[in-house]
Amino acid sequence: MDKQEIGKLSAGIPLDEEVGDIADFFKVFGDPTRLKILFLLEQSELSVNIIAETLGMHQSTISQQLKLLRASRLVKHRKEGRRIYYSLNDDHIARILSMGVEHYEETFLGRHI
Repeated sequence: MDKQEIGKLSAGIPLDEEVGDIADFFKVFGDPTRLKILFLLEQSELSVNIIAETLGMHQSTISQQLKLLRASRLVKHRKEGRRIYYSLNDDHIARILSMGVEHYEETFLGRHI
């Protein structure tokens, strides 16, 4: 491979800062509790209480995870009185979750959709 071809390859890589931000984005998906929360929110907008009850976890644990998910812009929230309801930030997150499930099924279960 000559220098021009190598230059073309390296031009396809985002800047270091962008790569770091993208890596941080994917790290958030690396925690099973956060993934479970995201899968729940893919189905419906939910309060902390319902998420905690569904997962059998303490509200404080769920709140900490939701704080991180909000900071990473994976979930959004809205207030209704004293309650706060959470949902996925946008359709990209649902698609990423769906692709993860699809990849898992194809790779580990041998299913081809």
